[in-house]
Order: sequence, then structure tokens, then C-alpha cells
Amino acid sequence: MWLHIDAAYAGSSFICPEFRHLLNGVEFADSFNFNPHKWLLVNFDCSAMWVKKRADLIGAFKLDPLYLKHSHQDSGLITDYRHWQLPLGRRFRSLKMWFVFRMYGVKGLQAHIRKHVRLAHEFECLVRQDPRFEICAEVTLGLVCFRLK
Repeated sequence: MWLHIDAAYAGSSFICPEFRHLLNGVEFADSFNFNPHKWLLVNFDCSAMWVKKRADLIGAFKLDPLYLKHSHQDSGLITDYRHWQLPLGRRFRSLKMWFVFRMYGVKGLQAHIRKHVRLAHEFECLVRQDPRFEICAEVTLGLVCFRLK
């Protein structure tokens, strides 16, 4: 069985040590994905994925027509990313992520995430003050679940 963690939104919050408890059990995952374009100030679309054993992923998507074969493919000297997903070409998304990391740094990105979490708690307080609404679940990161009474 393949255990995949899709942390599309919440994954960005793990840049802050105080939210890493939400990662408990991640060591059992075979793959982990998150989308920096959802909370790390990176332009759409950008996704980051980690795999425990890349051979399993490559085996699922591998495509080797004769016209794409090369002399180094079985040497282990290079990583041929065309076997990691269906498209044979892809945009250079990592560059825009690099620019965000370079401009804001870890501390700047942590401050951004923490500000949004604070705003969620402020919004929770406002909702609790209005007798027409109720909070449905504990506020987690930037997510506030509420409903009309």
C-alpha cells in the first residue's frame, strides 16, 4: 500500500517549528506533496513533492520509446525526470520558488505564515462575538470553520 500525504495547503506551515507537530507520523509516508503557491507567496502553479523510493514512482510512469533512449539512462549517473510524471516537458517552476526564498528568507516566510494564523484567530474572535454564528471546529492554522446558527 502506498501512503501519500497531500499537504497542499498546510505543508507550507511546516516552515514554522510550532506547527511541525502536525507532521506526526509523516515518517510512514511514501510520498509527501505541498503547494508553495497556496501559502508561500509563490506564483501559481508550483508543487513540491518528496518520495521515499523514487524507483516506485518511476516504475509507474516510465516510458521508454526508442527515440528517447540515451547512453546514460541505466548508469545511475543522472536523474532523468521525464520518468517522474506523464508529461515529457515541464516549465521551470523552481526558479520562481527560488526567487521567493531568496527575497523573503526563512524568517520572512515564517512571519508571513504566523501573521495568517494570527488573522485566523482574530476572525474566530469576531465570529464568536456575533450571536448569529458559531464556530464548528477548532481553528487550525488559517482555517476557520463557522456556520449560521
